[in-house]
Amino acid sequence: MEQKIESNELIDRLPPHLKQYIKPQNYEQYTPINQAVWRYVMRKNVDYLSKVAHESYVEGLQKTGISIDSIPSMYGMNRILKEIGWAAVAVDGFIPPNAFMEFQAYKVLVIASDIRQLENIEYTPAPDIIHEGAGHAPIIASPDYAEYLRRFGEIGAKAITSAHDTEMYEAVRELSILKEAEGTPQDQIDAAEQKVEVLQNKEVERSEISLIRNLHWWTVEYGMVGTVEDPKIYGAGLLSSIGESEWCMKEEVKKMPYSIDAAYQDFDITKPQPQLYVTPDFAYLQEVLEEFANTMAVRKGGWRGLKKLIGSKQLGTIEISTGLQISGVFTRMIQNEDNEVVYFETEGPTALAYREKEVIGHGVSRHTNGFRSPLGKLKGINLAIENMGPRDLQAYNFYDGKPIAFEFESGITVEGMNVTGMRNLGGELMLIQFTDCTVKYKGEVLFAPEDGDFDMAVGMDIVSAFAGAADYLSFDLATHQISETETVRVAQSEEEQKLNALYGKVRDIREADTLDTESLLAISEALKKDHPSDWLLPLELFELTSNSSILQHLEALKTIRPEIAHLIDGGLELLKKETIQ
Repeated sequence: MEQKIESNELIDRLPPHLKQYIKPQNYEQYTPINQAVWRYVMRKNVDYLSKVAHESYVEGLQKTGISIDSIPSMYGMNRILKEIGWAAVAVDGFIPPNAFMEFQAYKVLVIASDIRQLENIEYTPAPDIIHEGAGHAPIIASPDYAEYLRRFGEIGAKAITSAHDTEMYEAVRELSILKEAEGTPQDQIDAAEQKVEVLQNKEVERSEISLIRNLHWWTVEYGMVGTVEDPKIYGAGLLSSIGESEWCMKEEVKKMPYSIDAAYQDFDITKPQPQLYVTPDFAYLQEVLEEFANTMAVRKGGWRGLKKLIGSKQLGTIEISTGLQISGVFTRMIQNEDNEVVYFETEGPTALAYREKEVIGHGVSRHTNGFRSPLGKLKGINLAIENMGPRDLQAYNFYDGKPIAFEFESGITVEGMNVTGMRNLGGELMLIQFTDCTVKYKGEVLFAPEDGDFDMAVGMDIVSAFAGAADYLSFDLATHQISETETVRVAQSEEEQKLNALYGKVRDIREADTLDTESLLAISEALKKDHPSDWLLPLELFELTSNSSILQHLEALKTIRPEIAHLIDGGLELLKKETIQ
């Protein structure tokens, strides 16, 4: 099926480190069975969700260009999403949480283009086009919710991760891929599940990304809106699962008022959720999000924020009181008796920025081997360095081209040739360059003349700390970011090819102007003979023919395969409703 790619400027504006995750949808890879799975889930969902989902869901299906009968083309969706200010891209399964959040900040939906296997029709731990396309996309037709999603992405992208988070992400991604790969040996799945369970039970300090991921799970994925007594569904995980959308409405599932406490409630991606949170409206989601953001290092800064960055061992940024931003991998800090940071270090490529734009001449080419600087006030001087005007600097012997020596209140000393200074837009001094410079602390040499020029950051304290670079163009972020675990695509066996061919014939007949009942009955006989355990195609055949022998075959299948009896019953009940209507 040839697909025309529709342009969407939101996708064009994505930075390179996000564009690397985008994959072609490859619509022709969807099999007739895939299409039948989509159609069954969507018909069931629309029938049921029209009663229990938030009012914007069904309306959103039309607004976002999602068909009930066919897997949506991302290009067609983009053409329509453009009208409500969003876009969609295809990716390969799970992507890192920070990247997922950042896509949202750019108002781009990330859609895993694969679709669940027939065996996992009710639920899959792997992200798929049913979950993303039929779950996430329709609900953004609500302006309040769409803004919450964007804002969540903006804040979530700044959340600091940990080494444990990275390990957990890879384990969950591997498990989801193995579960959806047809023919995966059970022992491999068991081993992957065990690995996830071990990591989930590991006692580790909660990182920011783990906490905000919990909030994301209990709202964007599994959220309910309204009252505890009469909740409606809006979370994509519930909207896209015919099993959980019914299960969640039962009394066995505890409903609780949504609050910031949800950040500390962990979840198990492989099991139905025992409790869910209910927000009174979408505006309240924003209130809780901002309340949580106030606890994050991006707003609090300080030694705790820098400690989180050091622990993450990932690229991060601190912003100091003058607005200077330092981006790199942080490795060390020195604190005074009040726990204030008086010195910090990075290792490897580091860049300086101001207001998210790299400071000219201070990219990774200048700071290849890291960056280090003291912070705070000078000893015996009440005026902070950043507040010193030209006359103040002269009074304290800060002359360009002249040697100088001074000491911070922390005891850190700096001695060298003062070359020049750089001020921010408010006129505050934020960077001073020295040559032939020595920086010491309690007998330890922190910087020596042979290390080159010394660029000293000027600021009293750290006001913000967050994941990633201040200016993403400072670093080559589009390399070594993709997971080594890729989605497994197994070649179809001869039997599977024949079964898909039968599904394809039924689909063609349904879409034709006239109904070929004789051919449908012939397909039914071939199905009973060669594929006696298949249940979905007989259901489609009965929908088109109302043939009693096909119904008898379905009833027999319910006895032979009791695990899918409720799916057959659900399909038959839906046909009865459609007949009455």
